[in-house]
Amino acid sequence: MGKSEKILADILSGRKDQPIRFTELVHLLGKLGFTGRVKGGHHIYWRDGVEEILNLQPLGSQAKPYQVKQVRNLIIKYHLEAI
Repeated sequence: MGKSEKILADILSGRKDQPIRFTELVHLLGKLGFTGRVKGGHHIYWRDGVEEILNLQPLGSQAKPYQVKQVRNLIIKYHLEAI
């Protein structure tokens, strides 16, 4: 199992919302086909076929737990798989 698959499994399990590194979450979004841009401290991500836009900000080197939950909900809602 590769690193992206492990992170995806951790996010989908719901057990590891806190210790997800922000860079790992951003990398996973890229693997899921999201396009992003950075404006100030805001990392904005979108994807064709997904209505919602993700607006993420790191908390130090970690992703905020509620933002990990947002990503998990989008993955489940749209049945997204890594490319």
